[in-house]
Amino acid sequence: QVQLVESGGGLVQAGGSLRLSCAASGRTFSRYAMGWFRQAPGKEREFVAAISWSGISTYYVDSVKGRFTISRDNAKNTVYLQMNSLKPEDTAVYYCNTLTSSRPPHNPLDAWGQGTLVTVSS
Repeated sequence: QVQLVESGGGLVQAGGSLRLSCAASGRTFSRYAMGWFRQAPGKEREFVAAISWSGISTYYVDSVKGRFTISRDNAKNTVYLQMNSLKPEDTAVYYCNTLTSSRPPHNPLDAWGQGTLVTVSS
């Protein structure tokens, strides 16, 4: 049973920064691509960023390119999302998941965790 635990969310003003963490257990973490997704109120969950098992390759949705950075520490079974220059439209619950591949279509493999809420005030 894979467990994904997200943390690091909070309330921040527009232009601010947050760093999200996702701790994974129950799977050989270093063998899998990982991704971040988000779900804004009243909207469907959307892909945000992905990273290959090695950490060499990364992918981002256009709306966060240049502002967000995904990274991972395989020794700690943890994936991170550094979010800079935050905008009110980034407000959402953020989730991580194991991916079938770091390349599109970024299909998630496991059950979703509880997510972490990011609220960006204007």
